[in-house]
Amino acid sequence: MSDPNVLEPRWDAELSDAPFLVRVARVGAHAGSQELGASVYEIDPGGRVSPYHLHHGNEELLVVLSGTPELRTPSGVRTLQPGAVVAFPAGPDGAHAVRNASGRPARVLLVSTMRFPEVAEHLDTGATLAVMGAGEGRVFPSGTDVPVWDAVTRAAQADADAGAS
Repeated sequence: MSDPNVLEPRWDAELSDAPFLVRVARVGAHAGSQELGASVYEIDPGGRVSPYHLHHGNEELLVVLSGTPELRTPSGVRTLQPGAVVAFPAGPDGAHAVRNASGRPARVLLVSTMRFPEVAEHLDTGATLAVMGAGEGRVFPSGTDVPVWDAVTRAAQADADAGAS
């Protein structure tokens, strides 16, 4: 088995429906990482990685590999250049969303601690996610319990509909 490569990734998933328009390679898992997640995202023009969110239990780090993705944080929106490295600490100061407002694909590497259970919030929709493991969990408030991926998709679509970046 060969080592994963962030410059020539083997894509694990392709999300070709708006608002995502992204491919993902879970390079950390393929390398055998146990406590760190690392995923390469190739974001098509107009696509996004996720809705505006924060994590209460995990820290993330973004590295721009190519292109000029747009980053939304509590400080506002800015365009990142290749090579940029941005940290998202756990809690409100680490809120973020990454999208590609340019006309060319952008590629980023997102690294994360993998502490479970985890609580995350989609700030534009008010949804709270209880994440029990990678890709597993439920979304609240009470009575609105839906699978995590459904909530992520709904929140990202709400961001796109509102013109949020």
